[in-house]
Amino acid sequence: MSYMTGGLTMLTEMLPMLPPSEKKIATYIIGHPEEAINLTAQELGKRSNTSGAAVIRLCKSLDLKGFQDLKFRIAGDLQKTTDEGFRDIKPNESLQSIIDKMTINSIQTIKETTELLRIDEVEKAVELLLNAKKIHFVGVGASGIIAKDAEQKFLRINKTVHAFSDTHMAATLVANGNEDEVVVGISFSGETQEVAKVLELAKQKKMKTISITRYGSSKVTEQADIRLYTSATREPTFRSGATSSRIGQLQVIDILFMRVATLKYEETVNYIDVTRDAIDFITANSKKR
Repeated sequence: MSYMTGGLTMLTEMLPMLPPSEKKIATYIIGHPEEAINLTAQELGKRSNTSGAAVIRLCKSLDLKGFQDLKFRIAGDLQKTTDEGFRDIKPNESLQSIIDKMTINSIQTIKETTELLRIDEVEKAVELLLNAKKIHFVGVGASGIIAKDAEQKFLRINKTVHAFSDTHMAATLVANGNEDEVVVGISFSGETQEVAKVLELAKQKKMKTISITRYGSSKVTEQADIRLYTSATREPTFRSGATSSRIGQLQVIDILFMRVATLKYEETVNYIDVTRDAIDFITANSKKR
């Protein structure tokens, strides 16, 4: 991607959680993006009946470096072709329509998650994972499935990895951890109390912490040294299926894994070949019985 994007996604996602003055600015930008990118912070504050200081506070709430960062991202958004947007499933939907809508939703989630990922934060996370003696992935419910997927991937390249959906077990292991270990907390909402507490415990033990959540400040992100975000905008009604959130979380895990793998390419290829041979050996012996 040759230009930064995601400004409008960030504003839309954070809108319900912003304080009144920042919400007025965000609403104004969403309604007038072309105009907003040509204004100073003071001018935008005046147009939205707030202040330049409120504009700067909004950028901090969005976890951005400043107003210029936000404007660059919005300018990038304006260069994109129109997205089709998320589609919800209706009663007695035809199979073909379900296939089409789920495909569109998955593509949209991947696009928006890409826009929300900050390269510098991803690189910091990769550095921690690359050098960690042990990695612990923690997630509850559907996020626990993502943790197991991460465990399977990183085990294949000879990393010492644990995945927990039982936070009591996670807390037990973290209690004996040290600064050479990394804990990754996965929570779509970012408000999973148990995951936040595991990360808090990890920080007390001087362990490094990474969060993977929907965009915005939350209990989980407050305990993370590095915060990685996935798309949550316009999540369809069938939220209980954790469809879009799962796609975004898997994408982040895949990006982290692939980056770690490429930095130790020769070793990675060797480890994957060895694990593949081991699986083939087990499978071949099972077929003989």
